[in-house]
Amino acid sequence: MDDLHGLAGRRVLLTGHTGFKGAWLVLWLARLRAEVSGIALEPPTRPSLFDLADVRGDLARHEVGDIRDVDRLTGLVESVRPEVILHLAAQSVVLEGYRSPLETFDVNVTGTAAVLEAVRRTRSRTPVVVVTSDKCYANDGSGRPFVEGDPMGGDDPYSASKGAAELVAASYRTSFFPPSEIDRHGVGIATARAGNVIGGGDWTPDGLIADVARAAIAGRDVELRRPRAIRPWQHVLEPLGGYLTLAVRLLGADAAHAARAWNFGPLPEDDATVGDVVDRFLERWGRGRVVHAAEAGLVEEAVTLRLSDAAARSQLGWHSRWRLDEAIAHTVDWWRRYAEDPRSARAATLADIDAYEAVATRR
Repeated sequence: MDDLHGLAGRRVLLTGHTGFKGAWLVLWLARLRAEVSGIALEPPTRPSLFDLADVRGDLARHEVGDIRDVDRLTGLVESVRPEVILHLAAQSVVLEGYRSPLETFDVNVTGTAAVLEAVRRTRSRTPVVVVTSDKCYANDGSGRPFVEGDPMGGDDPYSASKGAAELVAASYRTSFFPPSEIDRHGVGIATARAGNVIGGGDWTPDGLIADVARAAIAGRDVELRRPRAIRPWQHVLEPLGGYLTLAVRLLGADAAHAARAWNFGPLPEDDATVGDVVDRFLERWGRGRVVHAAEAGLVEEAVTLRLSDAAARSQLGWHSRWRLDEAIAHTVDWWRRYAEDPRSARAATLADIDAYEAVATRR
C-alpha cells in the first residue's frame, strides 16, 4: 500500500461523509493530517457513527446538501479548491433499491455525473475516486471472481445503478479527461469496486452486521434472509485503504495508469457465506442464536459474488491486511465497547485505524 502520509496537508473533498464509510474515512484522513471538507445529507441513521464519534470536529468544512445539485457542487469545488475528490455519496441499500428504484438510480447515477460535471465546469485539475460496488458486474452465476474488464450489469435496481455509475465515470474519462492527455487537463478518474464491508458503527437499515449487532446486544435471535449467499467480506478499513491508495496515485507521476477501474477484495479463501460470518460473529460475542432461512420461511437460492484483486495487488501494491477472523474480531470488539459505553465510539474507531495502519506498514 502506498505511503498514505503523502496526503498530509492535501485538501480533500469527500461526498457522503456522514455515512458509515464516510465517517471512518474522515477520521482516517484527519489522522493523516489531510484538510477534509465534506458534502452530504444529514446522517442517514440514528444513531450514527458521524455523531457518536464527533466526526464533524475533524472537518475543515461541513456542507449539508444533495450531490445531485450540480450548481452547488460547482460552487463548492470552486471554493474548497480540492486537490482530490473522493465520491462516496450514494443510496447504498439493496432492499431500498427495490422500494425506491427511481430515487436509487437518480442518486447513484445522476449524483455521480454531477460530481464529475462540477470538475469539468470549474476546469479544476482535480482527480476523482468514484466509489461504486462489487455488485456493478453482470453476475453470470459462474462463481468465478470478477475482474475489472467484465461487463457491467445488475438485475436489482441498486446493482444496476452502480453498473450505470461506472459507465458514467468511464464516459467522462473518455470524453473529457482521457488518461493519455492527463498532463493537459490534470484530472484522473478512477473507480473503486469493493466487497461487503463489516466494522463498528454501521447502523445501515437491513445491513447484516447492523442487524446482528443489534440482536446480540439485545439478546435476540438473529434471522437471516440469505444464509447460503457467498460474499467477499472485508473490514471497512480495507477498501478505504484502497480508495486512499488511489488518491495518492492520482496525485502522483503515474496518475494516467491509475485512472481506471479497480477491485478491492479479500483473499479468495476469505470469501464466506452469510451464515458463516454470522456464526463467527456470535461465537466471538459469546452468545446468540441464528434462525436460518428454512426456519424463518425465507427459502432463497444461494448467490455467489467474488472479486479478483489481482490488478490492485500487482499494480498498486494494495492487498488485504486483515483476514476474515481478524476483521470479525475487530468488528465484534468495537460493538462490545459501544454496548458498554456509547461514548467510546470515537476511541474504538481510532484504535482500529491505528491497529490497521500498524499491520499495513509491516506487511
